[in-house]
Amino acid sequence: MRPLLFAAAVLGAFASSAMADENCADAQDQATLNECAYDAYNTADERLNAEYKAVMKRLGDDDATKSSLIAAQRAWIAYRDAECKFQASGVEGGSIYPTIRAFCLRQLTDARTQDLEDYLRCQEGDLGCPVPAAN
Repeated sequence: MRPLLFAAAVLGAFASSAMADENCADAQDQATLNECAYDAYNTADERLNAEYKAVMKRLGDDDATKSSLIAAQRAWIAYRDAECKFQASGVEGGSIYPTIRAFCLRQLTDARTQDLEDYLRCQEGDLGCPVPAAN
């Protein structure tokens, strides 16, 4: 996506997101956009960590499955970081780079959070789900 179109998408995301902070909804400069983008990513990361902990708790004493989740999460983090570096590479060195990178981090983090939430909604008997259903 071209940087200007991407910046417009980022601004739209700020205006419609839960972080309706006045500075972000009416950002007037790149420094504010960068800060807002990282604030949005940090909020998404907090949600991800909460869901990850909930999945780990649901796994209980199943150390083998916990180890698999840890390995998957580490691999996902490496993928996320590399993908976002790649996505932002077209503007590397520019003032918009932090915004583009943080927007990518947030999008991928939101998607991973959704994956973890889906694991927590597994139905009893779903053999394709590694997380046991809630009691």
